[in-house]
Amino acid sequence: MAISISATGFKGGLGSCFHSVAGEEYGMLAKSVPKHVGAGKGVRAQPMMKNVNEGKGLFAPVVVVTRQIVGKKRFNQLRGKAIALHSQVINEFCNSIGADTKQKQGLIRLAKKNGERLGFLA
Repeated sequence: MAISISATGFKGGLGSCFHSVAGEEYGMLAKSVPKHVGAGKGVRAQPMMKNVNEGKGLFAPVVVVTRQIVGKKRFNQLRGKAIALHSQVINEFCNSIGADTKQKQGLIRLAKKNGERLGFLA
């Protein structure tokens, strides 16, 4: 289907600027395009925050077996308590050496990265 576009202006509207070699082709094309397109809601996948090192690390097998034994909900509660206690120890250490807030945050991030590498967050 060959279409030529007139560059002389838009007299008579935009539709008059398009000329089809075969007049039927434009008509068939216009009929094949739906007049109303409904925009349905797209299904969006839930973002998953996963550990990159899941299943890796020295303690990963112990963590996985413990999660299976005690159940996911109870395991997450225990993990949360352990993380809170560890953060408290880091804070007390930083207070005893006189570290500022930024250094505390850096140490907590470092502890998280080390926990991931060792498999505690598997």
